[in-house]
Amino acid sequence: MCHNNNQFPYDEDNFTHNINRLNERKLDRRGFMKTLVGAAGLFAVSTLPWGAVAAKELMSLGDKSYPKKAITKVNKLQIGDSVKFTYPGEHDDALLIRLGENEYKAYQNACTHLRCPVLWNKESGDMLCPCHHGKFDVRSGEPTAGPPRRPLPEIFVKVENGTVYATRVKRYEA
Repeated sequence: MCHNNNQFPYDEDNFTHNINRLNERKLDRRGFMKTLVGAAGLFAVSTLPWGAVAAKELMSLGDKSYPKKAITKVNKLQIGDSVKFTYPGEHDDALLIRLGENEYKAYQNACTHLRCPVLWNKESGDMLCPCHHGKFDVRSGEPTAGPPRRPLPEIFVKVENGTVYATRVKRYEA
């Protein structure tokens, strides 16, 4: 009995039996680019609500009202001394300095360079940032040395019935 060893174990017209021709390329370049553009569009559309919230907040900064907050009694703060407080929120550190009999200055207590705490140096009359040796003028909040380029945000204060109150934060235009 003669066996024909030249027979294929599969159909002779399908020489690529190990490749499923219909699913050979599931994602080609065009499909990949469509997917990429679709994902980018979805991301852009999903961020629109947050952009609208941020724009609304920025547009209303000029009209923003702040609560009046008692800082300290006038007789508890000597000329040249300072006191720490929080304003406008509980996590917004601030510093009140008494410069004269009826002169008070208050600033948010975070350096405008990298948000390090700013300290009052009574001897030199400077507000100092210990992180990068920044200095601020106590009367204007403007930087006088170091890397800070923007002034400290000023807090307006008012004295009523022997108490110093914080009334609002000065808005700086860019």
